[in-house]
Amino acid sequence: MNGLLVLDKPAGMTSHDVVEVVRRATGERSIGHLGTLDPMATGVLPLLLGRYTRLAQFFGTAEKGYEGTIRFGYATDTFDAEGTAAGEARPLTLSLEELRGLAARFHGEMEQMPPVFSAKKIGGVPAHKLARAGKPVEVKPARIVIHHFELLSLEGSPATAARFEMQVSAGGYVRSVAHELGELAGCGAHLAALRRTQAGAFALAQAIGLDELKAMAGEPGAIERRLPHPRTLLPEMPSVTVDEQAAGRLRNGMQVNLPDFSGAALVKVFTSPVELLGIAKRIAGTLMQPIVVLG
Repeated sequence: MNGLLVLDKPAGMTSHDVVEVVRRATGERSIGHLGTLDPMATGVLPLLLGRYTRLAQFFGTAEKGYEGTIRFGYATDTFDAEGTAAGEARPLTLSLEELRGLAARFHGEMEQMPPVFSAKKIGGVPAHKLARAGKPVEVKPARIVIHHFELLSLEGSPATAARFEMQVSAGGYVRSVAHELGELAGCGAHLAALRRTQAGAFALAQAIGLDELKAMAGEPGAIERRLPHPRTLLPEMPSVTVDEQAAGRLRNGMQVNLPDFSGAALVKVFTSPVELLGIAKRIAGTLMQPIVVLG
């Protein structure tokens, strides 16, 4: 099965767990997810299937949208609710408006320190594995962009939890924002709940739940019919259709003149309305060089 599947990940599963379920449901062994979701998090998890896994490099810069809850009163070692309390508990003394004033600092381009318990790789090993083994973890700050961060409400009696919305660039950690906001508030905080509402061009409205996916597995063609149309993927790249002669040259790694005059650096090359051949790079004018060929 070749294509992109948008899943609504449930809580309590790792992204790897989800991949295993999809393998059983689709019969496809080659599957890669676009952006890990922590076990406690839910929401949009796009998966590339079959030959489409070769396209993963082009999805790396997609920004993400989230909604969730930040709990004030104490920080944790993982920056989320699954971690161990770090430091003594302190009451939140700030109002919603005062917290919004602090949250306004998390906007635009900034340096962010990833959590020690994260999927960031250090010497090829995920940081969380080193941390759980008691080994030193030297994470480095990353340059990210927070496009939108808004605290929607403050709940509880006394108030301890803030609901929020966030739009952040690839590589941004919502957990780190929650932790740093707690430090600014003077009482500590951690991420209590998180739901990804958007990953690049994909939103919850397109996502399939795991139970629904399992139910479709027994109906031939049912899953394929729910995959986004190939021409809607990577919308920043124009699409061009080629004849079999040009397709043969591209499959052999040869440069070809293609009927695209957009000036875009990369184009999607199709051999039919739905059959994606690969991605080509513009050399000059309409002369293109294939950089990924799917088949």
